[in-house]
Parts: sequence; C-alpha cells; structure tokens
Amino acid sequence: MSPRLIPITGQELVRLLEEEGFQVVRVRGSHVRLRHPDGRVTTVPVHPGETLRPGTLLAILKDVGWSKETYERKRLGSR
Repeated sequence: MSPRLIPITGQELVRLLEEEGFQVVRVRGSHVRLRHPDGRVTTVPVHPGETLRPGTLLAILKDVGWSKETYERKRLGSR
C-alpha cells in the first residue's frame, strides 16, 4: 500500500459514506453534515471538481472511525 491516500472529491466521499449507512442531515453552503444510525457524525466540504486536502480527508476518516486501509478498500471497491 502506498503512503498517500487515494484522492477523492467531497461529492464522491458523501456518496461513499451514504453507501455505508450515513445519512445527510444538513447542508449549509458547501458543507454536508452526515450522521450514521450508531451516532457517528462528520462534515464533508463539497466544492465541485476539487479533491479533498489530505488533512481534511484524514479528519473525516477519524470522525467516521475508518483507517486509511479501510478507506482505500472502500474507495477502490466503489469504482
């Protein structure tokens, strides 16, 4: 596995999280707030055509309880 995360746009990440059971609970400007039935919550910035910065992506992964490996497995599986 490479040390760098696979790039993803905010919209793609929202779609991936929805596939995992997260639901959009609020949209305010360019920020989408998602909640999982088990209580996990995160906010994803959605700017058309722009990929998420690595630090932002890592913070979201921490919020949802995914490791880098879990993210990459789900990311590659959703293509």
